[in-house]
Amino acid sequence: MKSMILVVEDDKAVRNLITTTLETQGYAFVTAEKGSDAISAAVSYRPDVMILDLGLPDIDGVEIIKKVRSWSNNPIIVVSARSEDRDKIDALDAGADDYLTKPFSVEELLARIRVALRKMNYDNSPVKNSPVFVNGSLKIDYSAGCVYVDGREIHLTPIEYKLLCLLARNVGKVLTHNYILREVWVNALESDTPSLRVFMATLRKKIEKNPSRPEYIQTHVGVGYRMIRLQTEEESASEKDE
Repeated sequence: MKSMILVVEDDKAVRNLITTTLETQGYAFVTAEKGSDAISAAVSYRPDVMILDLGLPDIDGVEIIKKVRSWSNNPIIVVSARSEDRDKIDALDAGADDYLTKPFSVEELLARIRVALRKMNYDNSPVKNSPVFVNGSLKIDYSAGCVYVDGREIHLTPIEYKLLCLLARNVGKVLTHNYILREVWVNALESDTPSLRVFMATLRKKIEKNPSRPEYIQTHVGVGYRMIRLQTEEESASEKDE
């Protein structure tokens, strides 16, 4: 069954570029030019992924994210000309999973869609609630509170462990600095972001083979962090066969 993508974009040229790209890749899609139509389409079609522009003529995209998030957890990828960190943070804090700034390459958009679909499949699978999380050579045994890389146990501080578990439980999703601070330190302030960067750096040194070129934890400068969902050999083979 084809994955269904909802494209919310009022610029005809950009909308046609996205839909043509989706069509050539075999995705099913539906489009909306206004926010009100986007909400109706999200209810009617229950798309697997929403691609959303923020600057719509009737409703701001951030409000659409909030409304959709009241009933759906399926991935939302923002594609917007708004490039300021505050715009990205507002969209991600509202519930968007990813943020792509215009102009963008279709190859990158397709890659973000594939990541979003893998995240959705993971969220809907029994693995999501498994006592063990496996991603590439990284393994988290939640019940034992242990972390392994390449089968070797890695000793983390309590804060590092909480950070890693938070990213793992939201694999594929960009988490803003403020969100992470609230979840890990509860009463943390935005001014505590430098401390978060220090803890993230020490965590990377322990789990990444090359911390300067991390494969697990991706930095979104000025915004936050995301754990990348690494493909298994079976998933790579499946994509090649499609």
